[in-house]
Amino acid sequence: MSQPILTGVERYFSEDDIIVSKTNNKGHIIYANPVFREIADYSEAEIQNKPHNMIRHPNMPRCIFKLLWDTISTGQEIFAYVINRSRNGDHYWVLAHVTPDFGTDGNIVGYHSSRRVPRKDAVATIEPLYKQLLDIEAKHVSPKDGIHTSSDMLADILNSKGVRYDQFVLAV
Repeated sequence: MSQPILTGVERYFSEDDIIVSKTNNKGHIIYANPVFREIADYSEAEIQNKPHNMIRHPNMPRCIFKLLWDTISTGQEIFAYVINRSRNGDHYWVLAHVTPDFGTDGNIVGYHSSRRVPRKDAVATIEPLYKQLLDIEAKHVSPKDGIHTSSDMLADILNSKGVRYDQFVLAV
């Protein structure tokens, strides 16, 4: 598999804007608002029914996505800092709020994510942590082992602070 193109250029969106997307319960995009499409540089047709991870930046630790999926798949919401990649390889940071969508039968039918501009000081705090987690993941031949080890490290950090991840994120 080829490596994604990375430009090192950061994109920004207005503090008044909200990036919104909805996915089915498998994580395939069923809706993306114009702000999402503009910053990610995809047309509606290009992203419809595609996996949301098409905008995954390789500098985003996989253990954070595991934590996110583990949380939302149990019906809970989560806040998380995420670095995403635009089509051309630019990147952009967001503070994401991800919630499950429930059907009339009470089962999860999909997910909704609203993303806002993160504070620069929060990103400056999160980036070194994410780098540590990535370094741990990269040391393992097995991606599964890397995610497990980095998840353990993240849990140790959070436990030492006496907080859950979303509490940590909101306090940064």
